[in-house]
Amino acid sequence: MFPKVALTSLLLLAMSVAATPVAVRDTLITLPFAKHINSSGSGTIVQQDKARIKQLVARFNGDTEFQEDVGSVPVTNQVVSYIVSLGVGSPPTKYNLVVDTGSSNTWVGAGTAYVKTSTSTSTGESVSVPYGSGSFSGTEYTDTVTLGAGLVITKQSIGVASSVTGISGVDGILGIGPVDLTEDTVSGTSTVPTVADNLLTQGIISSKVIGVSFAPATSESSANGELTFGGTDSSKYTGSITYTPLTSTAPASKYWGIDQSITYGTTSILTNTAGIVDTGTTLLYIATEAFNRYVEATGAKQDAPTGFYTITAAQYGALKTLNFKIGGATFGLTANAQIWPRSLNSAIGGDPGTIYLIVRDSGAKTGSGLDFIDGQAFLERFYTVYDSSKNRFGIATTGSTSATSN
Repeated sequence: MFPKVALTSLLLLAMSVAATPVAVRDTLITLPFAKHINSSGSGTIVQQDKARIKQLVARFNGDTEFQEDVGSVPVTNQVVSYIVSLGVGSPPTKYNLVVDTGSSNTWVGAGTAYVKTSTSTSTGESVSVPYGSGSFSGTEYTDTVTLGAGLVITKQSIGVASSVTGISGVDGILGIGPVDLTEDTVSGTSTVPTVADNLLTQGIISSKVIGVSFAPATSESSANGELTFGGTDSSKYTGSITYTPLTSTAPASKYWGIDQSITYGTTSILTNTAGIVDTGTTLLYIATEAFNRYVEATGAKQDAPTGFYTITAAQYGALKTLNFKIGGATFGLTANAQIWPRSLNSAIGGDPGTIYLIVRDSGAKTGSGLDFIDGQAFLERFYTVYDSSKNRFGIATTGSTSATSN
């Protein structure tokens, strides 16, 4: 899930994030973030994603629904992450953190060490968070978090790492999942307020809404993403936002879980069922039965070295739109949106002339309560909204929805 990158790459990434200033307007806070694709390891994106999926399920109802055993996964290899820069302390120390909708704790110390200042207060409580392909444990502090010039959150719960596995090349995690995901992560308390919680209670934003915008990446370090707290940015999407209630089906209900159905052209792939949207998962995953239908329809074959499935140029020419019905509206992944960016084939250890699909088997049985994971490859074609104030998820088309970028 998390990258091991060279220091030079991380510095360039931090510079690219910091190059776009934080925007504050009409009680909205917009933070730039960057996408980094690491290609230095021997593991695969699929292995990393599957380790994460397995942990997402196991955390709440065990792992019995999964047919595939990911085994021992290399944890600091190929991976794709969204990175945002923020300050902690006074004066603030800058940290580059992974933006994660699948967790809700914010912590630092995996790379840059935590710097104590006059605003740093240890609560004495221990913190521990598993991530599937890595984990973090340490001590809870409360501290000032600076999102931009003059824009600060006071007494924010911050985990300070004493032990980190599988997470390197970044400084920690900014968790933007539901607050319930902090349950049992900090000793002596049930849940802890997230960054979004404190932005709301301290009057910095007027509603607990997070908007995520990111155009498809065609280079290994792309810096054209935005994270908006407090509402939505209408300049980042087209048409209107479709909202759907969060699902009540577990374990998807513990995360940003929704109900959706999927068709390939007019052929049903997955009937209306529960799954999650997740910035921490790279590809698009669907339950085994649904994936088998997709493979049969497309003629795809598995590529062992990368873990991806491939199609020929002729099959790509015949590829139909993959349609997702969410909240009564249909959102389509075009043929171009269903393939890995060909300019980045080398980043996954692939052949430059091969066409790789971004759809993969999650290993779950249909009806498991986590029948799909709409990861980055899906989310980058749309504008998405995470609305805790009304317990709903929003999605809209963008200029990238039908773009031929891959």
